[in-house]
Amino acid sequence: MNDFIKQTGQKWLERVAKNPKRFYIYSMIFLSVSFIGSLIQDIFFPSQKTFTIIPPVLYSNKASVQDTEMEKIVSELKLLKDKRDRNALQKADSLRIEFLFNRFQQLKNSR
Repeated sequence: MNDFIKQTGQKWLERVAKNPKRFYIYSMIFLSVSFIGSLIQDIFFPSQKTFTIIPPVLYSNKASVQDTEMEKIVSELKLLKDKRDRNALQKADSLRIEFLFNRFQQLKNSR
């Protein structure tokens, strides 16, 4: 079996070496027909899994993610404001307020 494959391969290589123009023509015809067949298959028989790749959240829902994060920041700032009205703020709370305010400004400016 291996001898048959080697002999056949050698015959084809000799034919290609003797007639490179014919080999080029046949290979281009094959590639063109397979390309046209692929186009016909994609047009008339489309795949059911078209566009199933889900882009990362950073690119697809950036505005909605920012809005939800901003809403969380505002609600937490409201809670801290109520705490301030009760005179129950601590040092950690003031650092948290500063952080939240800076994060809110970053989100607002990135729009």
